[in-house]
Amino acid sequence: MSQFYGSIEGSRGKATREGSKASGMEGHIRGWNIGARVICSYDEHSGKDTVKVYKAGGSGKPSSQELIAEFTE
Repeated sequence: MSQFYGSIEGSRGKATREGSKASGMEGHIRGWNIGARVICSYDEHSGKDTVKVYKAGGSGKPSSQELIAEFTE
């Protein structure tokens, strides 16, 4: 079983991906001006999964991002 599992759906259908403790999982969903980036990772020191959510730039400004939430299991 995968440590992380992600799914996304759009006009071309649904896609899923798996991530391990080593690889983690990252996704960036965006419009032209705004988006959200979610990063899931495994913290070896605590033994817990961590999720970080960023308010991100859209396709027109992809490098802009601000951490808005961080939580662990």
